This record gives sequence, C-alpha cells and structure tokens, in this order.
Amino acid sequence: MTGTADSTPPAVVAPVPVLNAANALTALRLLLVPVFMALVVVSEMTHADWRVAACLVFALASATDFVDGWIARRFALVTSVGKVADPIADKALTGAALLLLSWYAVLPWWVTVVILTRELGVTLIRFWVIRHGVIAASRGGKAKTALQILAIVWYLWPVPGDLAAVGPWIMAAAVAVTVLTGFDYVARAMRLRTAR
Repeated sequence: MTGTADSTPPAVVAPVPVLNAANALTALRLLLVPVFMALVVVSEMTHADWRVAACLVFALASATDFVDGWIARRFALVTSVGKVADPIADKALTGAALLLLSWYAVLPWWVTVVILTRELGVTLIRFWVIRHGVIAASRGGKAKTALQILAIVWYLWPVPGDLAAVGPWIMAAAVAVTVLTGFDYVARAMRLRTAR
C-alpha cells in the first residue's frame, strides 16, 4: 500500500560544518596565546603599560572560552574538532600564563606545577574513560576556571599598593578548588568505568 504516512522518509540531519563561529573563536583563542606570551615577555612583568596590554589580551582570549561554548550549544554547532580544540586552547592559554608568571618570579613554581599536573591528569582521565562516556563539566569545574582566570588577571594587571596582596588569596582559592575538582573528576571517572 502506498501514499500512507508510514512511507514518509525520515528527515536528514545536516552535518555541522567545522568552519563555524564557535570553532572560529576557539581558533582565535589559540592564535592569541603567542601574542599574549610576547606581551608578557616584553613587559618582563615590570613595565606597567605592557602588563596592561598582556592582561587585556589574556582577558579577551579567556572571554572567547565562555562565548564559543555558548554559541556551540545555543546554535547546535558542537563538532568533534571543537571538543578537542577547545580544551587544548584553554590549557595552552592558562598554562602559558602560569609558566610565565612563575618564570618572572611573580607566582611560586609549586602553584604552577600543582595546577598543570591536575590539568594534565584530567586530560589523561578523559582519554581513559572516553569509550564509556563523557563527564560533563561540573559547577566546581566552572568555578575553578573562573578563579584561575581572575587570579591570573590580578597578577598580570599592575594592581596598586595593598590591593596586590589580594592576588595570592584568589590564587589560593583557585588552587584549592582545582585540587578538589580534580579528585571529584577521578571519582566520577571511576563510577563511569565501573557502571558500564
């Protein structure tokens, strides 16, 4: 029998193009990393004007992280390339900032080592559980990112007088949340592995 509703072919969902607004912002973030690094090196963390420029570039690059994710979800532009490139861009930007701050003796090396070790560990865990599922970003993870960005901005900007002393407290909170969310990520990964 022909002409019935059952004979209607299913709708074909068009693939999401790799070249889209969300991925373009991720690419911009990656391109801004060497620009940011160059500005920090030129500033030597002693020249206020160059520090301001470096801080503004870092803040702009960090803002693209929030915007590209919103665009990807809002307009259904999530791609496999974006899923891989986005965390790479995040870690490249934050890692470069932490390493440079420690290099110029603005931030203790142990802070940089703890944060980067956690980030590397979480990345390895992601690959470990990838066949079992994806662990969504938690509120703690988002708080960790926000605190890290705020702390780095505070260190980069030539904050006057006593206000500069606030930076280490923000970074201490960032380190604490970074470590706690790292343990939480391990626990969630173990549950995901054992549930399948």
